[in-house]
Amino acid sequence: MGATIHPSAVIEPGAELAEGVTVGPFCHVGAQVRLHAGVTLKSHVVVGGDTEVGADTVIFPFAVIGEIPQDLKFKGEAARLEIGARNRIREHVTMNIGTTGGGGLTRVGDDGLFMAGCHVAHDAQVGDRVILVNNAALAGHCVIEDDVIVGGLSGVHQWVRVGRGAIIGAVTMVTNDVIPYGLVQGPRGRLDGLNLVGLKRRGVSRSDITALRAAFQMLAQGEGAFQERARRLGGETESDYVRQIVDFVLATSDRSFLTPER
Repeated sequence: MGATIHPSAVIEPGAELAEGVTVGPFCHVGAQVRLHAGVTLKSHVVVGGDTEVGADTVIFPFAVIGEIPQDLKFKGEAARLEIGARNRIREHVTMNIGTTGGGGLTRVGDDGLFMAGCHVAHDAQVGDRVILVNNAALAGHCVIEDDVIVGGLSGVHQWVRVGRGAIIGAVTMVTNDVIPYGLVQGPRGRLDGLNLVGLKRRGVSRSDITALRAAFQMLAQGEGAFQERARRLGGETESDYVRQIVDFVLATSDRSFLTPER
């Protein structure tokens, strides 16, 4: 009730469509799909699996959302995909459900922009206001925190964490964790500095930016192992932004870090 469905669309019995949903020509919506209020499927969109799409999200033609993982270990076990509100999911984007080995859930936050040809693999955890530029790909089990930008044709390796506010340049392969507000670029991604443009655009104070720059220098040039430098930094800083970096570095991870070049 209250949804607008084109006559050529296929809506399987059991699918839940809220008030104000629009399903365009030649779309296919699976039996376990839940579309919240105001969701728009433009045309030729496939939404399958145990998938929930948040309010006012728009999905563009030829996107395939909620299909099974590209994981040969997957044997049809129960798994889900959750997509938040107000996302823009452009043409040919693919987002897969999770796997038992990764917790059974792929999650995408709110207010993201996923440009044409992007891929979000099984069990990835993607935060709010994330931008994946054309043909960027997230491998399985990635954690992409809020306000991250991944440049076009870039790839993030499985199990890698990318901290809040970081930016990945175009045509970059990221194989290790990226600190919050880091700037990564180069064919084999290297940590080249801080995302200063992004910090300024978000209105971060000059004092916090100065503290972040000093923290980066200490991480780059201080004595001891990277985690030791971060631990010392945590005992000295009064900046919440620097504290986010410290907490990120000291958290449990399956990967090592991209570290500043000395």
